[in-house]
Amino acid sequence: MAAKVFKTIEEQIQILISKGLTIEDYDKASEILLRENYFFLNGYRSPFLITGTKRFVEGSTFEELYSLFKFDRYFRNIIFKNVLIVENNYKSIFSYVLSKKYGYKEKDYLNVNNFNKNKDTNRQINDLLRKLKRQIRINGYQHQATSHYINNYGYIPMWVSVKVLSFGLMSELFSILKDVDREEIASYYNIGADELEDYLSILSNYRNLCAHEDILYNHETQKEIDDTTYHELLEIPKVEGEYIYGKHDIFALIIILKQMLTHTDFKMMMNEIDYEIEWLSSKLHSVDVQKVLYRMGFPDNYKQISYMD
Repeated sequence: MAAKVFKTIEEQIQILISKGLTIEDYDKASEILLRENYFFLNGYRSPFLITGTKRFVEGSTFEELYSLFKFDRYFRNIIFKNVLIVENNYKSIFSYVLSKKYGYKEKDYLNVNNFNKNKDTNRQINDLLRKLKRQIRINGYQHQATSHYINNYGYIPMWVSVKVLSFGLMSELFSILKDVDREEIASYYNIGADELEDYLSILSNYRNLCAHEDILYNHETQKEIDDTTYHELLEIPKVEGEYIYGKHDIFALIIILKQMLTHTDFKMMMNEIDYEIEWLSSKLHSVDVQKVLYRMGFPDNYKQISYMD
């Protein structure tokens, strides 16, 4: 494989033109490439390529490519905002369940005996609890609410400490809870504990992706979600007994958020997403917006999920 070497903005433009991309405004394209990064912007080319080649579909323009880039940014902001809502709700429920049962001081709710101890999990539990205590103490002094409790009471209640704990760590913590506590937390979402554990892992993955402004629209997770009633109600097609959408693509994330957001928050989110899809559709001319939606795992009737119980 040939080494990748530095290319000037002019060279980057010539590469795109040589592959069949139309660039009408060189100055604007140069400014965008400098500001947004050629490598990153180039990651949005796949819907515009002729199948099996690296050449653009006839009529593809730089403006279309940049429009998909901007759509992904707007879409990513919507998703990030709603994942944060779920994160906050989950932390609130988690802290309520454990504080009610085990106590509100760190020495109580972080007691190793509160967790699902056995020969296979002992090391994981001890490692996680060390990380938790470290995050609480290091991050605690950087936040007004937590530092107030540390300075005035010498401890941080769990409903406060969860604010300074990462979503990833809180997701891991769920996996080592006793089954009865896992089930109680999951019951607030009307789903099973194993299902919630998978959802938290996937949400943590997307939270990090959004925070780092990585490409979102065609992202796929390694972990698949289980089949749900939404797959069935939407009549998503199957190949060899497996649903082709909504398993490890963006629509799988939409299905997760459907089950973890309130009805009002979910409908508002979908309205915002629909608006951005309509905007993108108005900007695309060489390819249909449906080509992008398929890469997101959105079935033709995806809008119906907003009206399902």
